[in-house]
Amino acid sequence: MTVKIITVGEDILGANEEKAKANKKRLDSHNILTINIMSSPGAGKTSLIMNTINHMKSKARIAVIEGDVASSVDADKINEMGIPVIQINTAGGCHLDANMVESGLNGLPLAETDLLLIENVGNLICPNAFALGEDLRVMIASLPEGDDKPIKYPAMFADTDVVLLNKIDLQPHLDFNMDAFTKTVTKLNPDVQLFPISCKSGEGLGAWFSWLESEVNSKKNK
Repeated sequence: MTVKIITVGEDILGANEEKAKANKKRLDSHNILTINIMSSPGAGKTSLIMNTINHMKSKARIAVIEGDVASSVDADKINEMGIPVIQINTAGGCHLDANMVESGLNGLPLAETDLLLIENVGNLICPNAFALGEDLRVMIASLPEGDDKPIKYPAMFADTDVVLLNKIDLQPHLDFNMDAFTKTVTKLNPDVQLFPISCKSGEGLGAWFSWLESEVNSKKNK
């Protein structure tokens, strides 16, 4: 008997791509800059979002979609800041997909939004494989994870527009080779924007804010 091969992954990704295109068209109709933020657990996604809100809230109308396996811990923090936020729990799923994001969009005031930040599920394996309808992808790495993460998980670093290297305030206490990390990332992704930052001390965040503000203004004027 011949073994039948079913290419489920291709079908799933194809359907997701179509939904992502519909999401992007919807977001583009409101000139919303949409950013998909990816990282491993604990790298600093929520901390980055909160710092970004504090800086950008007087310059842009912000909304957030929070993705997690369970709980609303991060969404609760954003809600306390007075920012429209939707929590998506994947019930074990390791990434957000376009259908989930569509559900989130239905609960947000899109006509009153300039910047949508999507916090993907903490995972270095598959989030980059699923388009959500975003304009840009941001990958957060952190010093405690080690400088070898781009080698071990190349797709996540190759398929992004920005890499934020967080927790650089810990550099004196860690054996992290900054040059090796930078060379690996830029070899994988020559066009990437790379910003060393510390969400705790604020170091380097100015460059990130300046870049983001320029992108928001560009999207508004399209």
